[in-house]
Amino acid sequence: MKPTTRIQLATMMFLNFFLWGIWFVTMGTYLGSRLDATGVQIGIAYGTQSLGAIIAPFIIGLIADRYFAAQFILGLLHLCGAGLLYFVSLQTNFADFYPYLLAYMIIYMPTLALVNSISFKQMNDPEKEFSLIRMWGTIGWIAAGLLIGWLALEKNQQLDLTFQIAAAVSLVLGLFSFMLPNTPPPKAGTQANLGEIIGLDALRLLKDKNFLIFFLSSLLICIPLAFYYQETNMFLNELGVDNAASKMTMGQMSETIFLFLMPFFFLRLGVKKMLLIGMAAWVIRYFLFSYGNTGSGLWMLYAGIILHGICYDFFFVTGQIYTDQLAGEKIRSSAQGMITLATYGVGMLIGFWFAGYVADHYKTAAGHDWSSVWMVPALIAAAILGLFALLFKDPVKK
Repeated sequence: MKPTTRIQLATMMFLNFFLWGIWFVTMGTYLGSRLDATGVQIGIAYGTQSLGAIIAPFIIGLIADRYFAAQFILGLLHLCGAGLLYFVSLQTNFADFYPYLLAYMIIYMPTLALVNSISFKQMNDPEKEFSLIRMWGTIGWIAAGLLIGWLALEKNQQLDLTFQIAAAVSLVLGLFSFMLPNTPPPKAGTQANLGEIIGLDALRLLKDKNFLIFFLSSLLICIPLAFYYQETNMFLNELGVDNAASKMTMGQMSETIFLFLMPFFFLRLGVKKMLLIGMAAWVIRYFLFSYGNTGSGLWMLYAGIILHGICYDFFFVTGQIYTDQLAGEKIRSSAQGMITLATYGVGMLIGFWFAGYVADHYKTAAGHDWSSVWMVPALIAAAILGLFALLFKDPVKK
């Protein structure tokens, strides 16, 4: 890969995740404080990510993969997104806010697959090169959180500016996308296959008892997972943690470190132990949040955030590798699509709503009874961990 191409792809990844991270982390705090949204309404807002994830395969499978170059679609989506994000920032009540956000997430979520497609097309050895390009997406998310802290947007209650910053970056990325290397549609001239698009071709994998247990566990673990994405920033701000969004970037830093250590652990621990450690990390994290505070228990809050690397990498990345190995080349894309639809689509959609319901249930005059809120996902994750440990058998190495 040419150095100029590498810089283009790294910039694309950085901007694509920066403009998501700049508003997504703090949206719950913004909705609760500025738009007086309920917990369930906040959950519905975060659920737009899941609805976008469910719809995204159709946009990619029916349009991007068959009729237009990926960089053209990416540019068009981000130019439209810039306008929608700006209008999102202007809304003063949830009823007006939600339709703009939903429309935006429906066109943003397909960009996650598009930036991957554009990157893979330019690589001679994706297994070695992709992680170094994808890392810039995580750096972009970290930079977004640090910028929120540097501008003191939480402290000054100016979180509406996060959407405007995202709109400006989306406009820049939209224009920049048209200058990216050409990535023609890989399936031009072929007929769309609904089964392939949403992963129905991979349903036969569910006949494997091990994979069925993994599939159901993945879907269910996304329910407690949603609590972290939706409630953590609001939780830290209510506790009085300064620059909460910046502190939360420690999770992405941890994720990056463990991503590079994955091959070392995977070789020595195997699939089942890796998945169990990932789920156990969720249980520990939520217990730490439940008992942590800004005094002597501050270390618990930081430890819970830093555990994100193990929580995400050990379960979801290991799960992707396990699925890839089991599916084989023929239905690999369908299998990954089915898992994505089940987790980021169905599982997290349920999780976001349920997290909002729990937050409303434990709402107090001063804010929330966070100790009780975090105990709910801790116990759910513990139950899933126990069942998985009993039922899942470590795959035999061939």
